[in-house]
Amino acid sequence: MTALTEFSRLESGGLWRATPEDQRREVIVSLGNATLIITDMANRPLTHWSLPAVARLNGTARPALFSPDADTSETLEISDDLMIDAIEKVRRTVTRRRSRPGRLRGGLVLGTAAVLAAAALLWLPDAMIRQAQTVVPPVKRSEIGATLLGHIQRITGRTCRSRLGSDALAKLHQRTLGTDAGGQAFVVPAGPEAALYLPGGLIVLNRDLIEDTEDPAVVAGHLIAARAQAYEEDPLAALLRDSGFGTTFTLLTTGEIGSETLRAYAERLLADPPPAPADETMIDLFDAARLPSSPYAYALDVTGEATLGLIESDPMQGQEVPPLLSDAEWISLQGICS
Repeated sequence: MTALTEFSRLESGGLWRATPEDQRREVIVSLGNATLIITDMANRPLTHWSLPAVARLNGTARPALFSPDADTSETLEISDDLMIDAIEKVRRTVTRRRSRPGRLRGGLVLGTAAVLAAAALLWLPDAMIRQAQTVVPPVKRSEIGATLLGHIQRITGRTCRSRLGSDALAKLHQRTLGTDAGGQAFVVPAGPEAALYLPGGLIVLNRDLIEDTEDPAVVAGHLIAARAQAYEEDPLAALLRDSGFGTTFTLLTTGEIGSETLRAYAERLLADPPPAPADETMIDLFDAARLPSSPYAYALDVTGEATLGLIESDPMQGQEVPPLLSDAEWISLQGICS
């Protein structure tokens, strides 16, 4: 979804601050189909915000002050009138669509009417979930993932942010999953022992997964393990299957999932994370990334007995792998929650 079909690409300058304690940084702001992408002056990604969740903090005043959601301390100041008007147009469009609960966001009605009729008659939850996987657009997945992340933070604590640490995490994410992977990785102060993969490509890492190792390849392994979860089961499908037929029906007919439903699912996800992916799925991803699987395997089990498959099938066995991060970047990443 974007209300800005008249713009093929829109960029402007801005002043971004990750936390109130940080100095403001000059950044480049790009308006995408689903997100507001913020990069530094060298075009390195700093963060991206889901457009439907963006909140304006200072009313109609200019320069405009935006935040990824109303509860966060991260801010972006924009002076460019065209960019401000474009973001506001998206916000108004989202508000109008949310005020009409009987309509599908993004024109889902035409694509789902026939399936809804059949599902209502035959009561086929699995078919409904498959249809939702097909028709729910990426921006909606990003919005759902961002909302889940917000509920998760109420339990784990706010995501850890530091300029250098976030840069290093973004670099490792891109090196591990590829430049076209989309999404973003976040570090939280507490959480499950395995990384979580949320709709929209959001990955949640417990700080211990970074601080309890001296090898960036182990963190890369946790990112791959999270991505492998999505290969084995679409995180949106997992949410809908867990939340019941009514949630799927509501999503298909209104384009929405209730906040209380997402809060309850976030709690269950933290209490009972998805099972570990199959070794075969992970090895394929390690091979595609040209990364070793053995460091991750030994981090899970120092004896290697429980992770022998990942060790014996290491795609980079006997090969030299260039450093994933510089020493300074690794130190910054390990201190991202300091």
